[in-house]
Amino acid sequence: MMRAVCVDVPGGPENLLLRTVSRPQPKGGEVLIKVHATALNRADLLQRRGLYPPPPGESDIIGLEVAGTVDTLGPGVKGGWRPDDRVMALLSGGGYAEYVSVPEELLMPVPPNLTLCQAAAIPEAWLTAFQLLVFIAQVKEGEVVLAHAGASGVGTAAVQLVRLFGAVPVVTAGSPEKLKMAEALGAAAGFNYKEESFAQGVHDFTGGKGANVILDCIGGCNWEQNVSSLATDGRWVLYGTMGGRAVEGDLLGKLLSKRGHLLCSLLRSRSLQYKADLVKAFSHRVLPCFSEQPASLKPVIDSTFNLEDIAEAHRHMEANKNTGKIVINDNPRTLFGLYDSGKNNDIYTSTAKS
Repeated sequence: MMRAVCVDVPGGPENLLLRTVSRPQPKGGEVLIKVHATALNRADLLQRRGLYPPPPGESDIIGLEVAGTVDTLGPGVKGGWRPDDRVMALLSGGGYAEYVSVPEELLMPVPPNLTLCQAAAIPEAWLTAFQLLVFIAQVKEGEVVLAHAGASGVGTAAVQLVRLFGAVPVVTAGSPEKLKMAEALGAAAGFNYKEESFAQGVHDFTGGKGANVILDCIGGCNWEQNVSSLATDGRWVLYGTMGGRAVEGDLLGKLLSKRGHLLCSLLRSRSLQYKADLVKAFSHRVLPCFSEQPASLKPVIDSTFNLEDIAEAHRHMEANKNTGKIVINDNPRTLFGLYDSGKNNDIYTSTAKS
């Protein structure tokens, strides 16, 4: 048996219930992970409300990423994993629990200089940002990339990856503090969407050329400014609709005049093979950068909550208070026992909750 967060009735954060359920058993090619930490994603909030069910056959427990240690190897595992190996994994569900079973293709080793809490902030956000930039937009050196929600988990990862790939990141965010964080990570410019036109900001920054790539998790309410911000032949990548799904006006005509590409992508519903290819490419091209001295890439953590306080963590995200990732730590000693306040963690901005 194990503890897990369950939702019997879709609704608000108060509907998240911590209870004892059956521990999963690893199937062929799967690895059972003892979870030390997981992290929140916007999709979790939607699933809690009944608006984003898991893919068929996947766990109905919320949670799209974990970090922990290998507990048990299922039949036919070939990857050389051993019990007690420190791992992190992308999930289709099941992360809000003490154990989760994962196809071995979706496991990654935790960089040795990172804690398990820091590692839990990597899989979903960083693989999403990598997928959008490399698999979908095919970003090129020197291009300007506009990332909305630049202080979010995906946003903070995207800023760093854009720099890694030799392109130029610019961001939007809703407060001076969030813009300051994004700029500390490498954003060349930032625009407060609550106080100014980000389209005008992009025009001014690019000398009227526009952004070659837009990473958009907002959707409907931003479409006119997005098209205005887009360079000729630019790629507008839509991966969320936090600002609504409905669009009114001449979207197609204005996009056509730019010869713009509107590309849409979700990660959770992708095939196992697609995710395996993504994890393999990320592990080869990006993962070693977390271990460099000094590290060129670092996960950004806003706050940590104990598993018992999962409802409070959801409220924190729904209030848009977070800068970076919100981590759920099943065992407080995992955080405080392994956290090193030295130079490798200077962007790890935890304000731990308990």
